[in-house]
Amino acid sequence: MRIMGLDFGSKTVGVAISDPLLLTAQGKEIIRRKEENKLRQTYARIEELAKEYEVEKIVLGRPKHMNGTEGVRVELTEEFKANLERRTGLPVVFWDERLTTVAADKAMMEAGIRREHRKEYVDMIAATLILQGYLDYLANQPKE
Repeated sequence: MRIMGLDFGSKTVGVAISDPLLLTAQGKEIIRRKEENKLRQTYARIEELAKEYEVEKIVLGRPKHMNGTEGVRVELTEEFKANLERRTGLPVVFWDERLTTVAADKAMMEAGIRREHRKEYVDMIAATLILQGYLDYLANQPKE
């Protein structure tokens, strides 16, 4: 079993995949689109990756504001979630993504990645952080 992590943005979707033991998340790619509402190819690529990696669940970052309120982005993400579930047939769970982009940017700064190159990777790293947070949560749940 593997889990896919997604960071859904206005023109990109960062993608991460877990290892089969559900211990670690690895960034895979960033799906880019020219227009915000043109999602057909994005859904198709996610479906391809889900089949390729035998994904059984998707974790989708939920973009709440720092004070816990929800804005327009949450509505768009909820619509994206519903379409993903319908198209892939997989369960999609939300995971709080607050500060993941900030953490991704900080990690790249510490790794010495130049500012102009950070935008190329930030969504994939954010997806990795979203998925790793979820995997860590699962690992700390009592076993039945």
